[in-house]
Amino acid sequence: MDITEGSVVRSKAGRDKGRFFVVLSLEDQFVYLADGDLRKISKPKRKKLMHVLPTKTVFSSHQMSSDKMLYRSIREQFSNRPLAK
Repeated sequence: MDITEGSVVRSKAGRDKGRFFVVLSLEDQFVYLADGDLRKISKPKRKKLMHVLPTKTVFSSHQMSSDKMLYRSIREQFSNRPLAK
């Protein structure tokens, strides 16, 4: 499965293991991630591609328009999975 901008991924390594993030941009072997909660759109998390698992979900630009909207979209989509907060 390809990872593109707007793709929802799950972290499989690090202190944020198991959390869901949205890919804001790609750069060689790295992705820049945000979830609207711990990682804001203005200060994304840089993570290696090998440390994330892609999901089938891709968010639109409207869903990624603000931190609040991003957090709400992730929570609604993956409500049966534990999220901080």
